[in-house]
Amino acid sequence: MSDRAAWFHRIITGKDRGVGPTLIRWGLWWLRIPYGIIAWTRNRLFDLKILKSTTAPAPVVSIGNLTLGGTGKTPCVEYVASFFRERGVQVAILSRGYGAEDGRNDEAMVLEENLPDVPHLQGADRAALATTAVEELECEVLVLDDGFQHRRLVRQLNVVLLDATQPVEQAYLFPRGTLRETVRELRRADTLILTRCDQVPADALGQMQSFWRKRCPTKVLASARHEPTELIRADEAPSSVDLLRGRTVGAFCGIGNPAAFQQTLESLGATVTAFRSYPDHHAYTRDDVEDLRHWGKTLPADAWVITTQKDWVKVRLADLNAVPLYALRIGMTFRDGEAEFCQQLENILAMTHE
Repeated sequence: MSDRAAWFHRIITGKDRGVGPTLIRWGLWWLRIPYGIIAWTRNRLFDLKILKSTTAPAPVVSIGNLTLGGTGKTPCVEYVASFFRERGVQVAILSRGYGAEDGRNDEAMVLEENLPDVPHLQGADRAALATTAVEELECEVLVLDDGFQHRRLVRQLNVVLLDATQPVEQAYLFPRGTLRETVRELRRADTLILTRCDQVPADALGQMQSFWRKRCPTKVLASARHEPTELIRADEAPSSVDLLRGRTVGAFCGIGNPAAFQQTLESLGATVTAFRSYPDHHAYTRDDVEDLRHWGKTLPADAWVITTQKDWVKVRLADLNAVPLYALRIGMTFRDGEAEFCQQLENILAMTHE
């Protein structure tokens, strides 16, 4: 992250201690009230149909979350889109395109690389995108990326991801915390998926699952991990992630949860000797790349540099001053609840035949 963004994130998550940060959090505590009123009012206006929602000409599956920052939506979007493509169904991904450069953002570029036969439409008016996808691209199912708060488009399945490493039941509304809206709004969801479950202790995960089963007894509750699948490098075939075991690396990323990326590398046996983070959806400039090249010179002679696929698609270099640059490709795998979730997707599939 930038210094300012990193500082603010430490403040609202309570990582910075002392008199100054405590006073700032006290002020932000009061600012969360008008924010909460605005969010609550907007939701009630949609509930009462004063604000109108549009029904798309094809079934919509929404993948979203409650928080600012990353919960691993892109691998979940890829999982859902792949589910339909494997069954011969034309599917399109619709997204706001936050942080887009030249019409595409980092998530779109990752999905384009991993799902080359799935169109990804980006724009502020996702209801209009839905019509375009169906009428011009003949798509039969639409996947709405980061769609939980986007209530202008009716969805037939509402999936919400909850990052197990950042429990929302302990979070506050923005700007005091990272919540976009209160936990009560999860009543709109059909499915809750706890992500990154491999990065928390088993007892803590069990407590989270128990909490959500009691709070949302009618929802499908699944748990998943974001599992590294392979290493990719420009102009080379993919490599096994086992090559990271015992390897000294420097790492950088511009994602919502950089600590989770570092933890993933360490779980693969890498020794992270240097780590840099940028704001989520960071658009790398020539100066950024040149700075990374100089940074690469400071690493041990046998080190590699590792980044996320979201960052790599914007840089696409094979090395940084002769230091090999690899990207870690991530896929979502379920620990439990996959059968129930897939049954919900099968129900959506059935709608395409009606």
